[in-house]
Amino acid sequence: MSPSLPAANSLINRRFLLQAGGLDLLRLGLLGSSFVGSGLPRQYVSAAHMPAGGFGQAKACIFLFMWGGPSQLDTLDPKPHAPAEVRGEFKTIATRTPGLHLSEHFKGLANLTDRVAIVRSLYHNDPAHLSSAHATLTGHLAPVVRSDRDPPSDRDTPHFGSLIARQRPARKDAVPPFVTMPWLAHHPAAPGGDAPGQHGGWLGAQYDPLLVQGDPNQADWKAPALELRNGVPVARLLDRRKLLHDLNAARRYQDALQEHLAQDTLAADFTRKQADAFGLLGSAQVREAFNLAAEPEATRDRYGRHIHGQCVLLARRLVERGVSVASVNWHNDGQNFWDTHGANFSRLKNQLIPPADQALSALLEDLDQRGMLEQTIVAWVGEFGRRPQISAGNAGREHWPFCYSGLLAGGGIQGGAVHGRSDAIAAYPAADAVSPHDFTATLLHALGVPHDLALPDRDERPHRIYAGTPLPLFG
Repeated sequence: MSPSLPAANSLINRRFLLQAGGLDLLRLGLLGSSFVGSGLPRQYVSAAHMPAGGFGQAKACIFLFMWGGPSQLDTLDPKPHAPAEVRGEFKTIATRTPGLHLSEHFKGLANLTDRVAIVRSLYHNDPAHLSSAHATLTGHLAPVVRSDRDPPSDRDTPHFGSLIARQRPARKDAVPPFVTMPWLAHHPAAPGGDAPGQHGGWLGAQYDPLLVQGDPNQADWKAPALELRNGVPVARLLDRRKLLHDLNAARRYQDALQEHLAQDTLAADFTRKQADAFGLLGSAQVREAFNLAAEPEATRDRYGRHIHGQCVLLARRLVERGVSVASVNWHNDGQNFWDTHGANFSRLKNQLIPPADQALSALLEDLDQRGMLEQTIVAWVGEFGRRPQISAGNAGREHWPFCYSGLLAGGGIQGGAVHGRSDAIAAYPAADAVSPHDFTATLLHALGVPHDLALPDRDERPHRIYAGTPLPLFG
């Protein structure tokens, strides 16, 4: 008989009991400073407890969001000695790091573990895709937790890329500081649709990412946001810009006379968006950044001739040209992404791991060869993991936020490291548990965001940016 999954291990049970009594576990020292698991807000960690190393070493971040929730047991935290109905079909593979094994299908990453840190103790308790995506992308709880019904709103915490865009605004003719591709993460089975936390949130729409859609692997692909319709030349575009400027000036004069819209936030946002759009369309620098055809064929092959590989290559081009955050969401594959409720092993083996491994490995090598890795922090993570026990009948794994894995590299992160440890069946953290708040705080720390930073929303209410503690992974 194999062990059945406990409702929660004794460590977590004790945590809930103490919280119910209103005690602060961080002061009691039971779980360490990096554990947030109940879905309830915790006290902000003081700057004195932040790690000193690595602050501000990264100039950019490439965030690879494995939308749907990869199985920790079948990717970065295999359990070869667990019962068959837990360990699954895959064997393990040795890596460049002594004693570290991965799923056998991560052949590329196995040769590069000396450049990455693997986190095996990520944890929260929200099994919903949408609200847990918000926590992953922002480092804060969603306005409504445990919910697949609540779409994005202006109450969302800004995506961490929007925060960086706020801190590092780009010139009008430069590549925008925050780019998302190839779509906004969306789940067709979730009533809310798009995941919250992908926009400017309470910072405002001016800090939304530039959304670059479509499949860059297609021969005729061009970044839609940069396309001039019907072959309009740049000179004519600039003439139209001048005309629009004159019309806007007349409208502003009329509005001022009538005392309408003079202070209207939406109108101001619209005007900024117009200016930004014209700046992009008329900028040769921006258009060149998105020109994948300029890459050697061998480089494009190296990343993989598929949508994910070409998006990751495009992300490298963008950060090379001044983008601060390039976020690649796992694409719409028509089969629920990494959400492997059924056919977990065939989906991972044939459609999911190979392109993910190829693109990630190519990115790490490419950044290193270009001398960019120490200045670019790379993150690879989903919104949660999968239940250790395999579903009988369909070889699937269900949602499991209580333990999952992620990966960090570059930007001062110490390579060859493993942070945290899961229990014997990867059901719960056994040591050094890490919240999504901490994972995002690590990115903010590497990107030089001050630990005590608070930013105002549109109603001038201050919001602390850090809700977690950066991980002690900096060399």
